[in-house]
Amino acid sequence: MPIPAVPPHDGQVPGSVAGTAYSGEDAASGQTRRAAPSPRPHPPTSLPEAGGPMADADVSRETEDPPLAQEAKRAVEILNPSGEITMPRPARRRVVCVANQKGGVGKTTTAVNIAVALALHGNRVLVVDLDPQGNASTGLNVPHHAGVPDVYDCLIDGTPLDDVTQAVDGIPNLACVPATIDLAGAEIELVSVVARESRLSRAIQGSLTEYDYVFIDCPPSLGLLTVNALVAAQEVLIPIQCEYYALEGVQALTSNIALVKSHLNPGLEISTVLLTMYDRRTRLADLVEQ
Repeated sequence: MPIPAVPPHDGQVPGSVAGTAYSGEDAASGQTRRAAPSPRPHPPTSLPEAGGPMADADVSRETEDPPLAQEAKRAVEILNPSGEITMPRPARRRVVCVANQKGGVGKTTTAVNIAVALALHGNRVLVVDLDPQGNASTGLNVPHHAGVPDVYDCLIDGTPLDDVTQAVDGIPNLACVPATIDLAGAEIELVSVVARESRLSRAIQGSLTEYDYVFIDCPPSLGLLTVNALVAAQEVLIPIQCEYYALEGVQALTSNIALVKSHLNPGLEISTVLLTMYDRRTRLADLVEQ
């Protein structure tokens, strides 16, 4: 049976990378000749002058996405467009510690959303950002860059709480004590401070502003910052992600709460356990709920 003739082609193998070709001589000798790759563009020989396009670029997330507080405000306005629905003010100030040593369970989202909702329904609310990452400060869109007076000044230097409090733009009755990167070293500095566990409690009690609610957004740890929040609070709100490992973390947290209650804050209670990222289609979510 005769071998069919191969039609002539331009040397380009179908499906191959452009620039790679085979000739008849190469095939006969079993060698492959690869064409030289196309030259890459040369990098710029100099950086743009100061004030040029790169210098004017703003890469902050705050300019791309609306702050969490504004999203919460929009949700409240949809549910209560007339603003006629109000919430009764508590008989005395409620200080709520939002805590869970596991990160990513929704502590900041919970604190900011509840604070915004209460403020828009007529309550005077303060959010204390006790997390060095400053996520609550970002969510409320308050400045918290280095050098801004923050909660660190209250804990270490004894600065009055009212001196570091900022009003939240666009949301009446809501204020925030921001956290800056300085707070990252507070754990070590508090070790040598007198009455280190009650520094935040004294700062809140010394505030001259009559807040109805104070929410303390805790860091994802069980260090001195979280202990300060537990001593200052009357109640604890624990957000729990519906997963197995979240349950293990809650056991350690409840043990610490019991220790603080027995030695430092007898009035401390766990008032709320909030299931976050709940998916009723999964059996694990039901087990966590039970």
